[in-house]
Amino acid sequence: MSKEKVLVVDDAPDITNMLQFYFNSQGYDTSAVATGNDALAHVRRSLPNLILLDINLPDMDGYDVCVNLRHNMRTSHIPVIFLTERGERSSKMRGLELGVDDYITKPFDIEELHLRVVNALQRAARESLTNPVTGLPGSRLIEEQMKKLLHEQNWSLASISVNNFGAFNEVYGFVAGDDALKFVGQMLNEVVNQHGNVNDFIGHVGGADFLLITTPDKVQALGEQAVLRFEQDTMPLYSYQDRKAGYMTFIDPSGKQRQAPLMNMSVGAISDCNGPFTDIRELSEIANEARQRARQVAGNAFYIERC
Repeated sequence: MSKEKVLVVDDAPDITNMLQFYFNSQGYDTSAVATGNDALAHVRRSLPNLILLDINLPDMDGYDVCVNLRHNMRTSHIPVIFLTERGERSSKMRGLELGVDDYITKPFDIEELHLRVVNALQRAARESLTNPVTGLPGSRLIEEQMKKLLHEQNWSLASISVNNFGAFNEVYGFVAGDDALKFVGQMLNEVVNQHGNVNDFIGHVGGADFLLITTPDKVQALGEQAVLRFEQDTMPLYSYQDRKAGYMTFIDPSGKQRQAPLMNMSVGAISDCNGPFTDIRELSEIANEARQRARQVAGNAFYIERC
């Protein structure tokens, strides 16, 4: 199973080294930075599943980091646990008002902290705030963002799907499948960082389906870049034999050798000018229809519903 990513933000090397060693030993993928600005830059590059955040940082306090995270559509869902030497009730209240998920005071018991991390991650997954594989916003947050579109203008909604993912999962196994989904989530984040807006939204609908909300002036560049990056960068996911052949080979339950196409990506986009839309189900259906048109054009393809 894919490792959940934990980001430690603390300028005390003894704390960060201890937390990295412990959480890595517990099966997490743990990174550490020492400043608030480094934390925000790290989160933009690689969305963690959870952040352990010290309040006292050399460049900005943890409250400011938390405000920045909560005001950005791509990071507002990430669970945050404050680590601090402050034990005053007012400090705890301020953190909770900003949307911090939990609060633990130094010195802390590492096993208690681990339980708090487990609980925060489980709560986020249970409430459909995040997808446990990619760490991207899940169904509940996607639904909230789509409801907002019904009352707004100047938006584009892109429906994104990885075709032939089921066959890839069967041939290579669920661990490789999770790695493929994690790659897609990371790649979409990088594409938005390079070609999109600061407040664009990326969601993991489920399975191999993703969603992107951006502005009409950005959607084509984002969709085309996502398709191009997927085509260029997914080859290492396959065996040498399958890369060379251009298809996947596997043995079916009857013992016969079969072939399946390599994965490809289809992106279909609609905008507010294609409306009006009455509900989010209609939004989803029309966006999915655009994605199907992209798939009909070619495996790796972008299609936009023109106004």
